[in-house]
Amino acid sequence: MTDHENGAEEGRTVLSAAALRSLSVRDFAQLGVEDVAYLRPVILNGAAAFSIHAADGTPIGAAPSAQLAAAAIRQHEMEPALVH
Repeated sequence: MTDHENGAEEGRTVLSAAALRSLSVRDFAQLGVEDVAYLRPVILNGAAAFSIHAADGTPIGAAPSAQLAAAAIRQHEMEPALVH
């Protein structure tokens, strides 16, 4: 099955959640800062939240829930990955 058949844009790699979880930090960053963002649980101002980071670790945002963080990532045409 090609990337296009999976609903991905032509020329983009599609990885399963299991494959994303098994990547090293270096491999994850090599996927491209513009293609993947990760979210992780944090405490911001005394409240639970989720920070959003580019694949290279650069902080790019935060949201009050994992669902909102993932939606924000997808809205910017990136794929979310949860780390904990």
